[in-house]
Amino acid sequence: MHLQIHRDQMTHAINDVSKAVSSRTTIPILTGIKISSHSEGITLTASDSDISIEYTIPLEEDGNLFVDIKQHGSIVLPARYLNDIIRKLPSEFVELHVNDRFLSTIRSGRSEFNLNGLDAEDFPRLPQIEEEKVFSIQSDILKMMIKQTAFAVSTTETRPILTGIMWALEGDQLQFVATDSHRLAKRQATVEALPELAFENIIIPGKSLLELNKILPDNDSLIDIVVTDNQILFKTDRILFYSRLLNGTYPDVNRIIPSQSKTNIILNTKEFLHAIERASLLAKDGKNNVVKCSVDLGGVMEISSTSPEVGKVTDEIEIKSIEGEELKISFNAKYMLDTLRVMDSEEVQISFTGAMSPFIIQPTDAEQMLYLILPVRTYQ
Repeated sequence: MHLQIHRDQMTHAINDVSKAVSSRTTIPILTGIKISSHSEGITLTASDSDISIEYTIPLEEDGNLFVDIKQHGSIVLPARYLNDIIRKLPSEFVELHVNDRFLSTIRSGRSEFNLNGLDAEDFPRLPQIEEEKVFSIQSDILKMMIKQTAFAVSTTETRPILTGIMWALEGDQLQFVATDSHRLAKRQATVEALPELAFENIIIPGKSLLELNKILPDNDSLIDIVVTDNQILFKTDRILFYSRLLNGTYPDVNRIIPSQSKTNIILNTKEFLHAIERASLLAKDGKNNVVKCSVDLGGVMEISSTSPEVGKVTDEIEIKSIEGEELKISFNAKYMLDTLRVMDSEEVQISFTGAMSPFIIQPTDAEQMLYLILPVRTYQ
């Protein structure tokens, strides 16, 4: 194998595929990145037990030469060294030469590195996916949907199914649901899909989607998504991102979402966020990070928290609108902060059904988003 590659293109490709390099493995080849050449350019591949990422650098694009292949071939090189080496090389182009004993020589300007590689034939094959269930979504919308739900997945393996985000598609509506059994995040968006395409209970590990979010472009380019029984594939113009799916049935969250409410209030999102942040300065040292809220029909919400060892904080904010009964309720401040921080709406509506019942938080201008938090029982 002998080729020349544009350094910046190579650096970008390594950064993206490195997100699938296995950091904890007893299989040496999974700590590496596979580089292989073909008629259209070169492909870099990395894989662990959950995700696989393939990045293609074309021979040229828009008249710019990116790859010059002198001899075709493939090699697996150690990711932890490759990333640093390529990034610090002095010249615009990098020369890679591999001999028949997998010794790789990397040259740029007057710099030369020799790396011991591994046989690419031993690298695991990527899943073979039949593209029957395919739909498309804008990259920026997909990124936002992940951001607005992934924070609510479970971080413990007690119930593995809750470490994922459940996807369902009906018509042109794609829905994400995440819950850790103490809170819930639900987000919906319109996608491009054939009318007959529908699925439910597709559960993708939250960690996989967070890694995907780091490499998706921040624009409205379309991402093609292919769903199978045990894998999901995301396709951009240069990247193939595979993730395994979680096995099992996701809980029916609709039964815990209240259909009626006793108290409805509208608050300024930033004012509420900042008040909870101030209250949690003391609450975060407590066992449950508990904040207490008191809703007054006079149009004021009192927010307080107490830490026996530290002290007490009390704050008040104006309620923009109120319907129903007065209420006192306690909840985990972190759950509320996580929710408010992913909303880009100026105002938020909160619907309560009682001091010990789950309550709903929604932006006033976005029906496609719904959040639910379970209150905490406190004793005065």
